[in-house]
Parts: sequence; structure tokens; C-alpha cells
Amino acid sequence: MTQTPDPTPLERTFTYRLHLLQKVSDLETQQRYPGAVGLSLSDGRCLTAIGRFESLSVKDLARYANLNKSQASRAAQALVTLGLVSKRDSQQDGRGVTLTLTAAGRKACARAMQLVHERNAEIVGCLTPTEQTQLSALLDRLVAHNHGLALAHGAADASEPEDEDATSAL
Repeated sequence: MTQTPDPTPLERTFTYRLHLLQKVSDLETQQRYPGAVGLSLSDGRCLTAIGRFESLSVKDLARYANLNKSQASRAAQALVTLGLVSKRDSQQDGRGVTLTLTAAGRKACARAMQLVHERNAEIVGCLTPTEQTQLSALLDRLVAHNHGLALAHGAADASEPEDEDATSAL
């Protein structure tokens, strides 16, 4: 039995529109991060992930910042070089390191989080408070559902993209 293709045009599909929203919102955020925080968007995301979940490994940073491990490693080193993050040998893993914010990193993280909250308010500003709550609950359900699908399909770690293109695939 041949299945009839879905007549929905590409630009009306959920994945296309979600990707478009991400691209449009990231473009604005990328333009504002250097002035507000003095960092690129990806370094800022790593800084806020370290601030929220510290002390953490590079592998954990990759998971929380939605990057692959090599991207997280480069970002962590850039933040260390800037004096925003300290890197210490891990007590649990002799080969690993633990990342924590420095005093300067805490100040930069506070500025980054202020920008995160401003951008989130702008992005969902066209929605009523009730719609914002509903959207948040729906996003939580979609994330949980898709993590389950990824694990069911054999993904080793459903929270870490395999490569840079994985985060932008339709």
C-alpha cells in the first residue's frame, strides 16, 4: 500500500518553522552578545551553562550547552584564556577537568543571564502569559518525547549532537 504524501508545504512544517525561529532569534542575539557580555553567542552559552551547573566536565558542558565535545572544549579553553573560567584536574577522572567560574566569570555570567532573560521576553512577547505557560509545557513535552525517540533509535547520548550540523538540521 502506497502512503499519500503529506500535502503540507515545507515552509509550514513544524521543523522548518522551529529552525527558522531559532535562526532569526539567534541572529539578533549574536549581534547583542558582544556589546552586552563581550563574548560570542556560543561562548556566552557555555559561560551560562557553567554558571548554572558548575562544577562540570567538558562532556557535561557539551550536553548542557547543546554542543559536541570538541566545540565545548574549544569554548571552555577560550573562557579560561579570558579569565572567566578556571580549569582544574578532576578528582573523579584523572584525564578530565572540572570547570568553574572565576569572579570575573560570575559578573559576565550575570550580564549574559540578563541578556538571556531579555531575549526570552522579546521572543515570546507576542504571547499572553497563559500562552507562554502553555508553550513552555508543550516544549517540555516535545523535548522529553524526542529524547525518548532518539534513545529508542539507538542514540548513545540523545543530548549531545554528533557534529556541528546536527544542531541545525531540518
